[in-house]
Amino acid sequence: MPAKLGQVSADEAAALVRPVDTLLTGFIGGQPGAILEAIGARTDLTDVTLFTGLLGAPYRLLLNPGVRTVSGFFGPVERAARAQGCRVEYLAADFHGLEALALQQKPRVVLAVTTPPDADGYLSFGIHPAAVYRPFIEAAADPGRLAVAQVNPHMPRLDGLPEFGRNRVHVSEVDAWVEHAEVPTALPIPEASPDDLAIARRVNELVGCGVTLQFGIGAIPNEVARALAEGPDDDIGIHTEMLSDGVMHLHRAGKVTNRKGLYDGVTVATFALGSADLYKWLDQNPDVRMLPVPYVNDPALLRRLRNFVSINGALAVDLLGQIAADHVAGRQYSGVGGHESFVAGAREAPGGRSIVCLRSTAVVGGRRVSTIMSQLGAGDAVTTPRHHTQWVITEHGAVDLSVLGDRSRASALIGLAHPDFRDGLRAAAS
Repeated sequence: MPAKLGQVSADEAAALVRPVDTLLTGFIGGQPGAILEAIGARTDLTDVTLFTGLLGAPYRLLLNPGVRTVSGFFGPVERAARAQGCRVEYLAADFHGLEALALQQKPRVVLAVTTPPDADGYLSFGIHPAAVYRPFIEAAADPGRLAVAQVNPHMPRLDGLPEFGRNRVHVSEVDAWVEHAEVPTALPIPEASPDDLAIARRVNELVGCGVTLQFGIGAIPNEVARALAEGPDDDIGIHTEMLSDGVMHLHRAGKVTNRKGLYDGVTVATFALGSADLYKWLDQNPDVRMLPVPYVNDPALLRRLRNFVSINGALAVDLLGQIAADHVAGRQYSGVGGHESFVAGAREAPGGRSIVCLRSTAVVGGRRVSTIMSQLGAGDAVTTPRHHTQWVITEHGAVDLSVLGDRSRASALIGLAHPDFRDGLRAAAS
């Protein structure tokens, strides 16, 4: 590689990729769309592997026969691409495990999205340090590898912590950068159903006061945040993998003090995904710090948090208490992400509680089925093992499985099932 190239076009950046090569980029908010599209347009690629996750668009490289995409977290794009026969594989690893693999495997080209340089020449990784920040910094320092940034003026600028690099890199350290304006992907909050509202009420009954919270996006977390914003607790801490609109609402309501026992005084996350209003609120917000994923998701750190409450979703739970949250009926639906890390960490934190929420039924192939199952099927994968599962909540109730023997927990889980399916579950359990 010659000396640092400075600013280049997307096509020039794509030309840096060899016909046989390895690439790494971040999840949805950290994907440089212009560069990925230019790579996809290449016709001379023979064996390029792209490591990424939660693709934000159906990039043409998915159809390029010379490119294999390995995703650490499936979303709608990966699912559709796989159904069309594209070369898309799922990499089974938790979120901070994905970063560890990247540091070990050392992909030759690391791509990231950053802000433009500030007055001192620093590019911020904004809303997505996640599993790409440290691999990018390492690639930038390695003369045999490439660190290429897509500089986006719409990326919110966010600080990190000094001991973890402050979520930034100096432009002089980057091998090449492409200027491309692209509005960060915004996700609408779905309207809460009556079942969602019932689940959210049960969650709030368990949350209590003086807690540190982790939760994501969706109707249930949004309702939990709304109730907390209107409630009496004025001493909430935030330590979360994904920062969503609910966190913003709690801050605006004056509920967040961040007395957590770890990273006190600031809200901590590893990526953000939500509305355009969220991104505007985040830009240069001194109350928020974005950290590389191992400094957020490591269960050893989570166990140090004060009254830590982790709120996660699931697809199915069987009567043993095994949780399927990413792979059911032979289909990769999402990914392990931080699910198991936060379940295990919250349960073992002082005063902590791990809460897993799901509706009691789902519609699969036009047929209503129970998400409380007698046993996970041959086509299902366990995301969280039974000995880590604590609180499980449906619209029909809440139960702490960690204090129950096998027969008692089966009976309790049947009580969380929809009434139409309870007799069948009792027969299967007998």
